[in-house]
Amino acid sequence: MIEVIFEDERWAALGLEALAGPAAKAALAVTGRQIAGFEIALLGCNNARITELNSDFRGKTSATNVLSWPISASPPITGTTPETPLGDIAIAYETCISEAAGKGISVDDHVTHLLIHGVLHLLGYDHIAEPDAQEMEALEIKALAKLGISNPY
Repeated sequence: MIEVIFEDERWAALGLEALAGPAAKAALAVTGRQIAGFEIALLGCNNARITELNSDFRGKTSATNVLSWPISASPPITGTTPETPLGDIAIAYETCISEAAGKGISVDDHVTHLLIHGVLHLLGYDHIAEPDAQEMEALEIKALAKLGISNPY
């Protein structure tokens, strides 16, 4: 289950809630996690809010597209049980719109990609080291393909 919190109502008009479920399920599927029984809180916010969050939690004073806070900082989890809380995700409206336009892709496809990226972070994946980045990117591509979305890289 994904609980979507709209701090910026433009996300509701864009259909963030409808994009979130399929994105999360695709991310879970490509990592071998059970699809049922997960919990994620998703904050649809604006650049000002994500800048505050980025500053508070990462010490960076700029907006970003998506942030994730996993419940556990352990290595990637291997399965889920009923109602396993995975963590929280925040996504910034203006940054997502701008990035999609800059890449010449649909906003829905870009937001779906970022949601998959955020869920992978909740599962313990990271992209700090190059081998980890390659693994995470490959999982994103597979998850996007499950949803009929082309490789964004």
